[in-house]
Amino acid sequence: MSQRPLPLEWVRAFETAGRLGSFVAAAEDLSITQAAISQRIGHLEARLGVRLFLRKPRGVTLTVEGEAWLPYITTHLRAIHQTADDLFGHGPRQVTIAASASVIQAWLVPRLAHVQPADRLSFSFSTMVLAEDFDKGGGVQIRYGSGPWPGYRSARLFDEELAPVAHPDQAQGDWHAKPRISLSGPRPGWADWGPISGPAPELRFDSFIAALAAAEAGAGVLLASLPLAAASLAASRPWLQAGWCGWTHTAFAPPQAIGCWPSPTNVQRRNGAP
Repeated sequence: MSQRPLPLEWVRAFETAGRLGSFVAAAEDLSITQAAISQRIGHLEARLGVRLFLRKPRGVTLTVEGEAWLPYITTHLRAIHQTADDLFGHGPRQVTIAASASVIQAWLVPRLAHVQPADRLSFSFSTMVLAEDFDKGGGVQIRYGSGPWPGYRSARLFDEELAPVAHPDQAQGDWHAKPRISLSGPRPGWADWGPISGPAPELRFDSFIAALAAAEAGAGVLLASLPLAAASLAASRPWLQAGWCGWTHTAFAPPQAIGCWPSPTNVQRRNGAP
């Protein structure tokens, strides 16, 4: 065999025809004529000094030599395509999401498993505490409320639903007299939930996750966000009072922040909404 490099188009013609089992199918796959496929494979066989296909009236089949060589060629051609894509192709889209630690931990993280590799997304999460932190952030931001935010595209993520939750030990007797756990921030609190008599909140947190942990530990009764407490409620089954709907959680971003913004309908469907 000559030591000159084998032309890549000859090798591709052989690999495609061998993989598809047909010169006709190979011609369609490579967008060339069947005659060109036959010619290239003929040149390759002449250079190698061996027949790679048996030509029959109803098609072609690989020879023993062709069948032995095909897996190596397929593997190396795929490697060429993969390295080209890695080095010169478009990498994953970078998506930066700013949200409270509670929303990231209790709502976003459990849904990351639904991201498909084909989506080619790379996420970066930033924890925001104060309103000023959101104002400085870029990319996608998740806030408590329904807007509007002029100049931004927005999508409703989930509606808030509040209910008192507590450790089963705190559910004994009149829960109205139990210690109250409250949260700082814009969400409705005990005063908004209803004209219920009882002690003023004794424990106050700036993080819902911390407040929920206190309720689970038996420190008192928390007016909890049911969507954010879903995993804990399913695991520990604390006592619940009838719920109350308040504001909503909304994701919003400048139009140029991400290349493809999901429609509110798609977002709701992914999150289990009708």
